[in-house]
Amino acid sequence: MSAPLYPRILLKLSGEVLRSPAGTDCIDSAILADMAEKIEAVRATGVQVAIVIGGGNIFRGLSGTGKGVPRAHGDNMGMLATMINSLALQAALATRDVPAVVLSSRAMPAICELFTFQRARALLDAGTVVILGGGSGNPFFTTDSAAALRAAEVGASLLVKATKVDGIYTADPTKDPTATRFDRITYAECLSRRLKVMDSTAFSLCQDNAIPIMVLNFFQPGALLAALSGDTTVATLVTEEGKS
Repeated sequence: MSAPLYPRILLKLSGEVLRSPAGTDCIDSAILADMAEKIEAVRATGVQVAIVIGGGNIFRGLSGTGKGVPRAHGDNMGMLATMINSLALQAALATRDVPAVVLSSRAMPAICELFTFQRARALLDAGTVVILGGGSGNPFFTTDSAAALRAAEVGASLLVKATKVDGIYTADPTKDPTATRFDRITYAECLSRRLKVMDSTAFSLCQDNAIPIMVLNFFQPGALLAALSGDTTVATLVTEEGKS
């Protein structure tokens, strides 16, 4: 069997997608199970998987500012929300006998271990899925930024931004029917076109550390495995030398 194109990936998942379609549950068990199944399939190919998951299904710090919650306080609440989602994902993976460990940016000894890049790398080398909760541990930084930071720290060869869209388009495809998708694009062109790949801090971290970014529809059947095998029809790859 040939070696995977990307031996170690950082998968950035949105917490918002965990909410049930009807909005009745902040964590939908079927969606969570589907996430775990896709992660298991990637791990089975020999790819080492680290994960950062958001907390928007429970609480988003920025949204609290309009409700009397100071931004820093709200962001701390949001980081706790990511821990709830991280533990839920760990439990879902455990039901599939997939070894997974949660590492937190903040000390929570009764719940999980504290993140260090050495511990994360050792677990990944052992084939364990590593779920990196608590964001960056600092307010005013998004989970996109946390994902880029952790990707650099654990030595990821790719950051996968899992969305509901199959890549990066010239415009929002839900609003502009003429929008066209890029198979590959450079960091520079993303910036010049003002394409919203990730927030500016996250994007700069990836660019400065030469970490490719892959944007894909996580919920399209088979898309994640296909993209990690080099299929450019189901995702957009952002690199220094990418060609649009």
